[in-house]
Amino acid sequence: MKLTPFKKILVANRGEIALRVMRTARRMGYGIVAVYSTADRDALHVRAADEAVPIGGNLPSDSYLRIEAIIAAAKLSGADAIHPGYGFLAENEDFAAACAEAGIVFIGPSAESIRSMGDKAGAKAIMMKAGVPCVPGFQGDQDDAVLKAEADRIGYPVMIKATAGGGGRGMRLVPDAASFADMLRSAKSEAQNAFGDPTVILERAIVEPRHIEIQVFGDRYGNAIHLGERDCSVQRRHQKVIEEAPSPAVSPELREKMGAVATAAVKAIGYEGAGTLEFLLDQDGEFYFMEMNTRLQVEHPVTEAITGLDLVEMQLRVAAGQPLPVAQQDVTFRGHAIEVRLCAEDANRDFMPQSGRMLRWDMPEHVRAEHALASGSEIPPFYDSMIAKLVTHGATRDEARLKLATALDSTIAFGVTTNQAFLASCLRHPTFASGGATTAFIAQHAAELNSAPQSGVAASTLAALLLYATGRGAHGWRPGRALRPSFPLPLRIDINGETHEAEAIRHADGSYAIAENGATSEIVIDRLTESEITFHVGGLNASATYLNDGDRLYILYRGRTIAATDLTLARPEAADAGGGDGKVRAQLNGRVVATLAKVGDEVTRGQPIVTLEAMKMQHVHAAGVAGKVTAIHVAEGDQVTTGAIVVEIEPAA
Repeated sequence: MKLTPFKKILVANRGEIALRVMRTARRMGYGIVAVYSTADRDALHVRAADEAVPIGGNLPSDSYLRIEAIIAAAKLSGADAIHPGYGFLAENEDFAAACAEAGIVFIGPSAESIRSMGDKAGAKAIMMKAGVPCVPGFQGDQDDAVLKAEADRIGYPVMIKATAGGGGRGMRLVPDAASFADMLRSAKSEAQNAFGDPTVILERAIVEPRHIEIQVFGDRYGNAIHLGERDCSVQRRHQKVIEEAPSPAVSPELREKMGAVATAAVKAIGYEGAGTLEFLLDQDGEFYFMEMNTRLQVEHPVTEAITGLDLVEMQLRVAAGQPLPVAQQDVTFRGHAIEVRLCAEDANRDFMPQSGRMLRWDMPEHVRAEHALASGSEIPPFYDSMIAKLVTHGATRDEARLKLATALDSTIAFGVTTNQAFLASCLRHPTFASGGATTAFIAQHAAELNSAPQSGVAASTLAALLLYATGRGAHGWRPGRALRPSFPLPLRIDINGETHEAEAIRHADGSYAIAENGATSEIVIDRLTESEITFHVGGLNASATYLNDGDRLYILYRGRTIAATDLTLARPEAADAGGGDGKVRAQLNGRVVATLAKVGDEVTRGQPIVTLEAMKMQHVHAAGVAGKVTAIHVAEGDQVTTGAIVVEIEPAA
């Protein structure tokens, strides 16, 4: 046996990823070292480690992507092994090589394996040579004209994919020839910023496929196994949202066939460690290789749930030179598991990333919750928008699905907008419930998935009740009858950019009346604490959790978080947040990666003006009016905050 033992592990990642690796490493008796950026100085993963080393500034390129800084941190702390987590440098061949050169065990595949399979173009070439079915496409000359000609040859829709990365970065679905040039520029720019490499390949777009991936493991003794498949079809912007194992679309026969292909590929390249082969499964049951991820995946907990294996433990044992602890015939599958990615984003605004302070954060009990937040934690704009993973396991798919939807309903995330309610809607949607979701699921059902429930008390009514009853002068709540008559109190409340005018009054019998849009709701408060309210209205008893933060009120009601702003005493805003006043405002905290106009340009309404990057995604900001650009207040590389005016346009007459 060729052993490479180690005693102390540096985890070259952050957040819930670092905590997940640390949990297993600590159970196995290893020392743990964390690294952190300026933004993560007070993060939970830093406090959870035995030691922690600062490695640079806020941006990944200034910290978590600095190979020399991480190697230096390992030497300083005495760490003799590095686990890259998933993301950042996990699939960087130079990082794996640097670890080897420094005499540090890299907990992952060799630099050669990463080089051969981590590059999408190279991986496809290897698979095609091995006879594995691949999506038709083009990989080669990066000249824009050549790529355009090849896209025309392949036919539209066509997929542009960055060769160096994953997670949907540098990926664009091009519907027609007219859109190709703009989408190519955007994909290359995003790939350069995310991975330092703008190289792309082209592939024929397979319409409404399933996204199926096979979890594989190999060791240095030529052993290779697969741990079944995961279905990752529910995606937005080519990024996974919900993952499950097993797939409702994969039969035992197809599982055996795909698993055999995957393990044969692992053996062919002498692969060592955890990896994932990703396939597209079309509507005829044919599958096509897309890429190999030479690392552990975000969604690995669903595989752990149905196999009973700890995949991080398997990584550590293989990296130490031990053979795989199980053979293929020993792998068994039990029940069904589903994972959702809870992200700091606004699903009603094209999944716009959100950042800021999470005022109250409570994860549900009785489910697996992977996260690195606490009440008061700051969510910076520099990293991925995923802030937690919730995982459930059940004897059946329906059991796991319903447990997860209920867990989301009780998740408290006050202060930063999340996709919590959107995820629950996905889980409860008839198409997902029946196992019929493809990669087109979100696009096809976006309106339904984002719609507010029609039953129960209206969000504005509940907000008005709480604002009135929790301390507007003498209007605080008291049980029983009122001691004196009250007068109607007008309230003006903003919810999701929409202003609601309401009037609240407390009757002599202690009940409340909230009038809005000509309708009145009669409500009786049964119990009111600093964080919870129980009430009944129209024969229905209900409850909600809430938080007052100055003029902001957060309410969790029926699984949806309501973020209301009390505008009653505020001046009416003259500014037009939509840009109709000629001012283009930053819609999120982020970094300027491109200015697409210059002073003096005549622009049309809807024309791209500036591109911001936040949480690894690029967001184009367009002109709200037609006119002449009179001022540009930012330059490439600048950091801007939400609401900052970045460009001014003099509207045309």
